Parts: sequence; C-alpha cells; structure tokens
Amino acid sequence: MVLPIDPAEIDPDDVGEQQTTLEMDHEEAIEYVRDVFTEAGFGVPVEFSPSEMLNEKVDADRDPYYVLGACNPEVADRALDATDNRLGALMPCNVVVWEEEPGRQRVYHVSIMRIARLVGLAPDDDEMADIVATTGEIVDEAFENL
Repeated sequence: MVLPIDPAEIDPDDVGEQQTTLEMDHEEAIEYVRDVFTEAGFGVPVEFSPSEMLNEKVDADRDPYYVLGACNPEVADRALDATDNRLGALMPCNVVVWEEEPGRQRVYHVSIMRIARLVGLAPDDDEMADIVATTGEIVDEAFENL
C-alpha cells in the first residue's frame, strides 16, 4: 500500500500537534485536563483507558494511558455539515494523557479537522478553514491554561 502523503514530510503544525508535560500524578492529570478543556468550551462525552483494557485483555503491562474524547458541539455540527457527515468517523477530538514516569504526565493532541483536510475527508475551502481556525483557537486556549 502506498500512502497518499509522505508522513516524513508532514510538519507537526500541519496536523495541529500540541503537547505539554504536567508534573502531577496520572489521575490528577486526567481530572485537570478534563477541567481545562471543559472550561475552554469542550465537552468530554467519551473517555477510556487503553492501558487498563490492554493490561487486562492481553497482559500488556502498559503504563497509565488515558484518552479524553473532547467535543465542541457548535464546531462539531458545522464540521459534519461541511464534510457531508464524513468527519464523524474521526470524532471526537482526542486528548491523550500518558504517564512518562510517576509524577510526570504527557498531554498530547492532534487536530482531526486538519487531518481530515490532509486526507481529503474535508474540503479545502473557506468554511473548513474557519472551522480549523476556530477549533485551533479553543485548543490553543486549553493548552495555554494547562
């Protein structure tokens, strides 16, 4: 299989990659990230721990790893309209918290809106550009507050 784009040529800004480190325990970091993203305008309708599931199901021995599925309802509604509902396959916008070491957590996010444009799920037009900008501002606010 040949990829339509060369991953080595993608700049982290192209996918809206953001990350930061929090000096706190894992459970505290999850609560903190959830609160900060909620204050910035996201709801968190989905959350789960891949590490707990993998450790239980396949004895993976993974360090704590948690996914918060964040969603801004107004932007999500606009994005579904702008993409003929295809963007729903990437929803919600995930914010990941993983333990790098005890007391040190990595918070990581990429923009599903930007990725959708890169892979052709979303149009490269003014409406989508506005959606990308709006979600980017909200995520920027959240990461500034982390």
